[in-house]
Amino acid sequence: MDGKNNILENQTLLRNKNTDSLTQTESESLHHYLKSATSDNTRKAYRSAIRQFEKWGGRLPTNQDNLVKYLLDRSTKVNPRTLDLHLTAIKQWHQTQGFTDPVETSLIRKTMEGIRRVHGKPKQKAKALRLEHIAIMIDHLHQLPDNKKKYRDIALILTAYFGAFRRSELVSIKVEDLKWETEGLIIQLPHSKTDQEREGINRALPFGDQNVCPATAIKKWLTLSNITDGVLFRPVNRWDQIQSRSLNPNAINELLKLLGSDCQFDFAPQLSSHSFRRGLSTSAARAGVDFELIKKQGGWKSDATVWQYIEEGQQLNQNASIVLMEKMAQLIKNNAL
Repeated sequence: MDGKNNILENQTLLRNKNTDSLTQTESESLHHYLKSATSDNTRKAYRSAIRQFEKWGGRLPTNQDNLVKYLLDRSTKVNPRTLDLHLTAIKQWHQTQGFTDPVETSLIRKTMEGIRRVHGKPKQKAKALRLEHIAIMIDHLHQLPDNKKKYRDIALILTAYFGAFRRSELVSIKVEDLKWETEGLIIQLPHSKTDQEREGINRALPFGDQNVCPATAIKKWLTLSNITDGVLFRPVNRWDQIQSRSLNPNAINELLKLLGSDCQFDFAPQLSSHSFRRGLSTSAARAGVDFELIKKQGGWKSDATVWQYIEEGQQLNQNASIVLMEKMAQLIKNNAL
């Protein structure tokens, strides 16, 4: 169904742009590029939003009045950020199909502003993993009976954390992407979530103490697994047999929650793959690592995002109240004398 929808969407775009003069080969190439212009994840999110609108009773094309009714009904049941996504999907559908956009009206905009003010909630963030948390996890894994999964998990955890990888990047790493140098390992990914134009990204993992070094852990995993090409991180079944396919991205969240529970972290339910990236950046900020080095290691495009992580990491040890509490304590001490 998704493939059929892609074709219909592209055909509509072609029809609206008067491309009748194109040859079949040129038309097929254009279809390919139009499809590539939107990521698969974005396309899936839009389709899900449209399905939810239609499940509610909406029909496309729609109009302003129906959208208002939809927003009023869903405002107390759905997060405002989700409603924003639904409106974006509906807006895109109308623009693609050549219909008048019912979303970009002052009434819809003001209604959404009110919904955000009344029902908006802080975004739930993944728990940032500190260095001590990673140390506890790795120590726990080292104490488990020897098997292939154990060494895969050690390599995966250390690589995800010190490389600040997204889960989609982590599961896409191939042996062919590993460039070994005297000083360590450089992982060269062809593209990632924020690199849709495929300029490629590099993450450097210098050699360090063998107990915490991701590059060393990857070498050991490769030796034990006998993986010589293809995807690096793969599923390992209950019989300790390595599968040929890539690890499912959701498996990383499951592994983190399980490890967190085994290590008796009270925040285990809050762990997700983003805990690695947030953890690396906030821990680096606490350690006084330079802004540019943090930004580079995480591959962040936005300075604002990096500063947000730095401020989060330093909010307790770089705090105006520390100096004031010290002065107050001194005043109390002096008065007591």
